[in-house]
Amino acid sequence: MNYRALSGYLLVFILVLLFTPLLGAEPLSLSEIIDNWDAPVNTGREILLHYRLPRTILCLLCGGALAMAGASFQAIFNNPLVEPYTLGVAGGAAVGAYLAIAFPTLSIYWGVFGSQQILALLGAFLVMFMSYQVAAKQHHISPQTLLLGGLTISIICSGFIVLLSYISSPHQLAQVQRWMLGGFDYAGFSAIFSLLPFFLPGVGLLLYFSPALNVLNLGEEAAQGLGVDTKTLYISVFAGGGLVTGAVVSIAGPIAFIGLITPHFVRRLSGYDQRLILPGSFLLGGSVLAISDMLARSSMRLICGSPTEFPAGIITALIGGPLFIHMLYRSSRS
Repeated sequence: MNYRALSGYLLVFILVLLFTPLLGAEPLSLSEIIDNWDAPVNTGREILLHYRLPRTILCLLCGGALAMAGASFQAIFNNPLVEPYTLGVAGGAAVGAYLAIAFPTLSIYWGVFGSQQILALLGAFLVMFMSYQVAAKQHHISPQTLLLGGLTISIICSGFIVLLSYISSPHQLAQVQRWMLGGFDYAGFSAIFSLLPFFLPGVGLLLYFSPALNVLNLGEEAAQGLGVDTKTLYISVFAGGGLVTGAVVSIAGPIAFIGLITPHFVRRLSGYDQRLILPGSFLLGGSVLAISDMLARSSMRLICGSPTEFPAGIITALIGGPLFIHMLYRSSRS
């Protein structure tokens, strides 16, 4: 395994963690914060510890989780254009979270956990179950049918979101529209704590099956001949990807293209070993989302002097959309 490449991704991840909290609409001076650390009033310290740092950590975790889920889905479908959103997993999670936002009676909290997370996870797993039932034929799972089923269910989920938007009140609609753009405006350590119980088992499941994904690159029949239970592999990867996608969508909203573009660059830079692609995608995807969020914090101030900010999802869409079109163009010519 190419440990040098993995070390490079880790270095980028650490540098982003250290420096992006200091950047934004109002740059922070680390030396001033440290020199006045014990002062009764230290605005820079409060912004860094209670706003910028947890927000950056959450971006790193969410971006990494989406990129790792995308890399895993691309491996089992042998298709670089697959990600949680094209499979409908994120759409199902978005419908579940939307229900908790649009209908206050469904909004219940237990400490750092809330019904928004639970409904998002249920939505993600419901979509995966439906896709699996569509694809399962005579004890054999068709990846092509699974992909088509996911795309169809994603369209249905979009229809449900439009319907919920139509019947929501103006106040709820404004709140939901802001959430649908994807962002970390109100991120704090409580959001990180609520993410981890779903994030850790999901990421652990995907990493555990990364060697089997390498064998699957030889083809499904060859993998079965080498002792890989492909049915268990599909179910486990879907479960792990569903856990992390549902958890991320419930907190940050739907953030597109991180799970699609990042694994593509990792493969081009580091090869096709899934034991490297999955952790590399996590480190690079988290870094990309944290940088996008930093740009979102700074963009409106730089463009027009406004203290407001873009949601990070707009930045990832503006960058990822053209890259996705480029990928489609290259695949059509190959």
